[in-house]
Amino acid sequence: MAEFRLFRAHLNRAFAHLRAYRMIMTAANEDAPPRTARNAMRPRRDRTLLADLIAVLEANPAGLRRWSVMRAMRTRRERAGHEITLKFEDEIERLFREYCESDPPRENETRPFFKPKEKAGEVWAVDPMRLTSFLERLHEAA
Repeated sequence: MAEFRLFRAHLNRAFAHLRAYRMIMTAANEDAPPRTARNAMRPRRDRTLLADLIAVLEANPAGLRRWSVMRAMRTRRERAGHEITLKFEDEIERLFREYCESDPPRENETRPFFKPKEKAGEVWAVDPMRLTSFLERLHEAA
């Protein structure tokens, strides 16, 4: 019975993030940072990693330590049957920093990730309000 509850909870989270995943996966290549032009497969991989990173951080509104994010991402990717590259953690870190708010935040900041100031250590979190506008912007560009 406990396994069924875990399975059901996992499915509920998956369907809740399906809309966000679709928006990211259909984003136009113009929104991809110029660095991704080096490798043709990189923008697609970045979108899937970004969708997974959003799902992991959305499931933990208070944020997670970097180590916990990496563990959750690795588990999520392994379950989905994706390859875990040697630079997996570097790719996730690059994506987080790329879409992390600047310090101090700009006036009309739309990047969804941030580091909570009230938490000690390397904690990553996602702001639901900025995430909504970020996903809408990606969807409009597609």
